[in-house]
Amino acid sequence: METVNIYEAKTRLSQLVDKAASGEDVVVSRNGKPLVRITRLVSAKRRIKFGLLKGKLTVPADFDVPLPDDVLAGFEGR
Repeated sequence: METVNIYEAKTRLSQLVDKAASGEDVVVSRNGKPLVRITRLVSAKRRIKFGLLKGKLTVPADFDVPLPDDVLAGFEGR
């Protein structure tokens, strides 16, 4: 973890942000006392909503019926 004084942090802010984004924390201090830490943000996980499309989709009764020979031949490139 790198420690820099506040003046140096002002002049090198973009470099320090790049370091933090790559996973290395940076501490900014004033008069030798730590003030803040620049660190990478972790994005929140997206929650799964089950049943979101319930009642909006229908599956036909003949969904799993084999395809006619001419249509099947088209898919197989015959």
